[in-house]
Amino acid sequence: MNIETFFDKATFTLTYVVWDPQTRDALVIDPVMDYDPIGSKVSTTSYNLVKHFILEHQLKLGLVLETHAHADHLSASQLFKEDFDGVKIAISREITRVQEVFKNVFDLPSLETNGSQFDMLLEANQHVQVGSIDVKALHTPGHTPACMSFVIEDAVFTGDALFIQDFGTGRCDFPDGDAAKLFDSITTQLYTLPDDTRVFVGHDYQPGGRELIYQTTIGQQKADNIQLKGSTKREEFISFRETRDSSLSAPKLLYPSVQVNIDAGHLPEPSSEGKRFLKIPINISQ
Repeated sequence: MNIETFFDKATFTLTYVVWDPQTRDALVIDPVMDYDPIGSKVSTTSYNLVKHFILEHQLKLGLVLETHAHADHLSASQLFKEDFDGVKIAISREITRVQEVFKNVFDLPSLETNGSQFDMLLEANQHVQVGSIDVKALHTPGHTPACMSFVIEDAVFTGDALFIQDFGTGRCDFPDGDAAKLFDSITTQLYTLPDDTRVFVGHDYQPGGRELIYQTTIGQQKADNIQLKGSTKREEFISFRETRDSSLSAPKLLYPSVQVNIDAGHLPEPSSEGKRFLKIPINISQ
């Protein structure tokens, strides 16, 4: 199994292409569509890098995996469906809970909340075959209720559940986020994997300005994660996470990202004049 990594500096997001060098079967995890809030401009620079890599290496792309409905970048999943025949998009079945919450937040009466925008809704511990590649889906909620990590051979892709050990874990203050559930997800799902399992994270925020790091191991996480070691007590983590989260600002692309991503990466339908509009709720503080 080969893994190619793409880093979007604007959102600190990591996208992965996983492929079998013998069969050329391939999948993509957490692709980015670029969005500039100044002028509300969408572009495909990040997507094109991944697309060109797949074409250059003559890979047979079969699946786009979303670890969750991201709150910090727009998904490029629909672009792959447009450019590559037969590609399917998969996410946790729990995405329906997220859709139900944000349908009301954004006043989207036409939004279906049954997950039908996605091609596959994954269950906990379900195996998905992408040609010769076997993927096991682990339900790892806490950051959101629909978070999944994906085990492929000796590697696990953790999305926003677990970051590089000098940064810690994902935040838990989004709707239906839960620090207790994140603790359980990490300790009973991720930390029970073999210590030499390679960990590929969903973001690297490069604390202190250090160089990019996107790969670690379960053993390193259990020994050194600054927020959740293998020895960290449940109550200690919950208290830390809830206190820290209460001080965090919302991601700057929260509203456009979630609005698009709960709809499987579809941009809003154009108006009669051909323009597309995002809805931004106004929060008035007294």
